[in-house]
Amino acid sequence: MRLSAPIYHLKRKAKRLSREEGIPLHDALDRIATTEGFSAWSMLAAKAAAITPAGRLFPQFRPGDLVLVGARPEGKTLMSLELAVEAMRSGHRAAFFSLEYTERDVLDRLRAIGVGPAQFRELFEVDCSDAISADYVVKEMAAAPRGTFVVIDYLQLLDQRRENPDLSVQVRALKSFARDKGLIVAFISQIDRSYDPAVKPCPDLDDVRLPNPLDLKLFDKTCFLNNSEVQFRAAS
Repeated sequence: MRLSAPIYHLKRKAKRLSREEGIPLHDALDRIATTEGFSAWSMLAAKAAAITPAGRLFPQFRPGDLVLVGARPEGKTLMSLELAVEAMRSGHRAAFFSLEYTERDVLDRLRAIGVGPAQFRELFEVDCSDAISADYVVKEMAAAPRGTFVVIDYLQLLDQRRENPDLSVQVRALKSFARDKGLIVAFISQIDRSYDPAVKPCPDLDDVRLPNPLDLKLFDKTCFLNNSEVQFRAAS
């Protein structure tokens, strides 16, 4: 069961209800919980605590967002797939374009997070063509409905073929396309080897490996991971 609003909004609603009706806050919290389908606030709180990081992050994305997902050394692909699953659970389509993995690899990683590929067969698309580029994605997603979640695996491979435009040109093209179509486009990104987790718990924009120039301010949201640490923010 998905909450109708973030838990802090529900708490504010309960406080307002407590003031307006002159009832104890715990009674107001329980009343709000019943409107969400729970018998008591404690049950709702337990449900909220069990929501995965991807479950907490996905509601913060908006159609048109360009998202950067980075980790060192691992976790970024699984997080991107978890976000795709959250999109599909919300009734949206999802597409995974990979220059790194085969379709079997991608489906195996879905299974690794407890999702059977058949569960979202009509909503999930995997494309592992060697021809993947911004133009290719735009062509393939031309008919995608608003809210579709698109993963590109990964950022640093988009311009590896000489015939492809510069990375900056491709990212700008996908940003424009995402906004025009109302899609959410997430790029998986490598993190530079110089990142030191002893210095900061998670990498950030300064740690993104950029073999070719790219203005990282093009990204609307960022999600960086290191082991169990997850940091999400709007890019400045």
